[in-house]
Amino acid sequence: MPDVFTKAKRSQVMSLIRSAGNRATELAMIRVFRAHGITGWRRGRAVKINTRKGPLKVRPDFVFPARKVAVFVDGEFWHGYPTRCQIPQARRAWWAAKIESNRRRDRRQNRALRAAGWTVVRVWQHELKTPAVLRKLKRSGLL
Repeated sequence: MPDVFTKAKRSQVMSLIRSAGNRATELAMIRVFRAHGITGWRRGRAVKINTRKGPLKVRPDFVFPARKVAVFVDGEFWHGYPTRCQIPQARRAWWAAKIESNRRRDRRQNRALRAAGWTVVRVWQHELKTPAVLRKLKRSGLL
């Protein structure tokens, strides 16, 4: 079905949509923090970084400001987990480009945060119920 908006208007409309986060996934991460006595986190707080190309605003799922640790909980679909991301049949090329764009943004944000002295922890959604999440938190110094 063709879009009812021009490309410029669609871009403007879509830019106004803000993610409310994946509540269930973020709550699962909060349960991990609480179960292991991890404190000092803030949910959905933006981190402003000055880069060579100008200021960059990064919004990790969880921020530990005192420790300069940013935690992202990535869903398999939106962040393109290799074996769990099933690209829809409809508009396949568009979805593939969208997911690849998300992955490029993730890499760019990781580089910027690390260059600013932050530790970045990326947890896949499916890892929340496995020991992998604890290993990642331990490596970051949170455990």
